[in-house]
Amino acid sequence: MIRWLYERILLRNLKRLPEQVCFMITGEDMLEAPGKIVEATEWCREVGIQGTTFHISTDQTKQIRECLPTIRSIGEIANLNLHYGDTVETIGEGMEVTVAVGMSGREEITACIREIAQEGVDPNEIDEETIERHLTFTCMPDLVIKTGGNYLTDFLIWQSVYSELFFLDVNWKWFRKVDFLRALRDYQSRARRFGS
Repeated sequence: MIRWLYERILLRNLKRLPEQVCFMITGEDMLEAPGKIVEATEWCREVGIQGTTFHISTDQTKQIRECLPTIRSIGEIANLNLHYGDTVETIGEGMEVTVAVGMSGREEITACIREIAQEGVDPNEIDEETIERHLTFTCMPDLVIKTGGNYLTDFLIWQSVYSELFFLDVNWKWFRKVDFLRALRDYQSRARRFGS
């Protein structure tokens, strides 16, 4: 009852929301609490976030296979783009949700450079816009939420350069809606400078 009331107070005081949110979790997190990814999607949808990305950091992508049915169920409430291995699946409609399993930012940047080189683009013609057109993930998260401590991966290394970072000591398994709302409250209290 008290937590529900606190959630209502937090919700009422949210005035400025991020448009794009990225959650960074580990493969172990996903295996321990696969349904949490659906819950977090619902929370984002409820408050009006435009797009959400989940990065599942693992070098053992096959271990996540058992979680794929749960991940795919996001397509029942949102437009899911699932990146798993060399495949991309698109399911559902509504709020944009991207789930990337085991991909790194270095891999993405390397693939981007290769693609630009294969197109024969003159090196003097390459600028930020050229690179951004060739990235796999086009979202630029306003807020990156990392549960379970302060270790970040290099995922979205280009796209998140101006993102606000929010670290939680609580593990993904115990991540609650009230924790999510606290992250949003913290975000709105920050003065974003975009590198200046």
